[in-house]
This record gives sequence, C-alpha cells and structure tokens, in this order.
Amino acid sequence: MNKKWAPYILIAIMLVALLVIKQCKNDADPTPKPKVTNNDKPRDPATNPTNRDRGFDRRTSYLEYSNHAKCRMQCRHISQAEVEEIMRDGKINYNKSDLQNARCPRYAIEGVTKDDQEVRIVFAQCNEKTVVVTVIDLETDYKCDCPGDDKK
Repeated sequence: MNKKWAPYILIAIMLVALLVIKQCKNDADPTPKPKVTNNDKPRDPATNPTNRDRGFDRRTSYLEYSNHAKCRMQCRHISQAEVEEIMRDGKINYNKSDLQNARCPRYAIEGVTKDDQEVRIVFAQCNEKTVVVTVIDLETDYKCDCPGDDKK
C-alpha cells in the first residue's frame, strides 16, 4: 500500500469511529419525558403557557360561577365585570385563602368595585377552570337566602 494514502485512510477511520460514538451516545441518553403533576388538560394548550400550579392565575378566560356565587352577586349588586376586575387587580388575602385545599386551591381576593363596594371574592383555581365560590361585601351585611347558607 502506498504511504501517501495512509493519512486519508486514518482520517476516514477516525470519522467512522466518531459517528459510531455519537450514535451510541444518543441512544444511551433518551430525552427525558416531562414531569406530569396532574392529569387534567387545559382548555387550549396554545393559550395556556402559564403553569396554573404556580400561584393565582388572573386570566378571566377560565372563569366560571357557582350557583352560590351567582346568588350572592345578585343579592349584593355585584356584576360579573366587577368580579373580573377584582380578579385581575385585587390583592390576595392569604389569611382568608386555603391554598392547601384538597380539590383546588382557594384564593381570597380583595378589592374595591367601581361603585366603591369593598369586597372579598373567593376563587377555587382548578386545572381546567377557576370557579367563583362566593362574593362577600366587607362593609354591608346583606340578608341573602342563597343555596349553602346556614339557617340561623
């Protein structure tokens, strides 16, 4: 064999060895699957870049109202627009919140409505939706007869 071809053959062998090593390394380290913390799926993954397991999600697109909350809102003259405004801009009262709730964390959000009512709204933030649990006027004691009220 001619000595002038020896460097080319050596380079070719090194390239083949490099490709084999690279292929073996890719097979040994498969890409890890993402860690799943819950099995619920968001309504639209394309519009849900936020992890709803990390703090209160203030997007109103996931908002639903319980029958109790609808009754309280009607009794206390609080509109859905006011609830959404408090959801977006209100302050979380951690003393009144239940973040360890077994079903869904509950956030007590407080603020002032456009007609100057000081309110606390309790939101249950689940994976697929945020439910308005109740609406409380902190200044006026309204006499409401809503489902779930204790009979005194």
